[in-house]
Amino acid sequence: MSETYDLIVLGSGPGGYVAAIRAAQLGLKTAIVERENLGGICLNWGCIPTKALLRSAEIYHYMQHAKDYGLAAEKISADIDAVVKRSRGVAKQLNQGVTHLMKKNKIAVHMGDGKLTGKGKLTVTKDGKSEELTAKNIIVATGARARDLPFAKADGKRIWTYRHAMVPAEMPTKLLVIGSGAIGIEFASFYNDMGAEVTVVEMLDRIVPVEDADVSAFLEKALKKQGMTIMTGAGVEKIETNASGVKTSIKGKDGKVVTGDYSHVIVAIGIVPNTEEIGLEALGVKTERGHIVTDGTCKTNVDGLYAIGDVTAPPWLAHKASHEGVIAVEAIAGKHPHAMDPLNIPGCTYCHPQIASVGLTEAKAKEAGYEVKAGTFPFIGNGKAIALGEAEGFIKTVFDAKTGELLGAHMIGAEVTELIQGYAVGKTLETTEAELMNTVFPHPTLSEMMHESVLAAYGRQLHM
Repeated sequence: MSETYDLIVLGSGPGGYVAAIRAAQLGLKTAIVERENLGGICLNWGCIPTKALLRSAEIYHYMQHAKDYGLAAEKISADIDAVVKRSRGVAKQLNQGVTHLMKKNKIAVHMGDGKLTGKGKLTVTKDGKSEELTAKNIIVATGARARDLPFAKADGKRIWTYRHAMVPAEMPTKLLVIGSGAIGIEFASFYNDMGAEVTVVEMLDRIVPVEDADVSAFLEKALKKQGMTIMTGAGVEKIETNASGVKTSIKGKDGKVVTGDYSHVIVAIGIVPNTEEIGLEALGVKTERGHIVTDGTCKTNVDGLYAIGDVTAPPWLAHKASHEGVIAVEAIAGKHPHAMDPLNIPGCTYCHPQIASVGLTEAKAKEAGYEVKAGTFPFIGNGKAIALGEAEGFIKTVFDAKTGELLGAHMIGAEVTELIQGYAVGKTLETTEAELMNTVFPHPTLSEMMHESVLAAYGRQLHM
């Protein structure tokens, strides 16, 4: 006999489990289906454990530079096994937290592989046994996985995806990172800080290509200063593995092919949505390049079926998935939620230095036809940044010159992943330069640079 619910959520990542919790809060009888670990990739193998790794690398970096702060630290060393163990412990703690939240909110958890078998029907299979669930509505939140190079699939030994890089069997000595998006750059930063010799290859003309061009240029300069080799406009044409390492052929922007030897390779060239074998085809669910097509309330073209997170359109970010989960559930419950505005979704990259942004870059704003006012303020002009010993970086704001609307904000430097939310709130509130100029920012804080950046856009900066 099948179990019946008001809502079934397929996938328990940051989109799925948040959707389930919100549904329970609204009084819907809710079930969640997960094939591996509650919390999904983000919590177990993505956002959270990578930040734990990066925190260890950051502390190690500061210990190596203790003299800069008037301190002494001798015989500094890193234990990669202990660093990984700490990271896995953080992930385990949060996995247990999600388990607790499911129990607290009386959400039924069904572990196994879920497949849509008809309208409002889903079958869960585990260890050869199946059970059928039915619901008025279903949310697909199956996420995505790392994309492989077609000519060199990840083997977990010499060629890694992010998942292998998170639990390395050994510390790389000479590492090649293919792709300079957030995942590639974060692992490049981590392993560089931990002592590996790192090379980053990016096929486009600049690293972190979705960011503002000024941010890309600043980051490349900073990473080179840290000892990394950066190759843009380049492509990996051949990878051969052997017992001791990896041999590569890389075509540079000048058209010349150079060969190289590395101990390991991390492939970070994008994602593939997990849409196979979950029953979408039989139901006629519309997809584009594998990603499920949805409307402003996350509804698909099939009545009663919704989709959220990485299985849908970009940006592919955990917080976007969580917010979509709330939107979808509130739409199901008849609450008439606001549709997601992608330009109000902040993005963060936790390399060293950090990157954060929201809204349009200066170039994209101009392409969209705006007359732009842009202001930049450097970390070197901020007292708190100097006191922290973190005087490298800048904050840039972009405004519509005609209306004063905040179009975008772009940052690179210490703790900018915490600062960006101020601008995200501003964009959601549809603020203009006037409100930001008249906001009092506390002193001494890094946030003062946000104020100065706005002032700079209008020729009014005070501390430069």
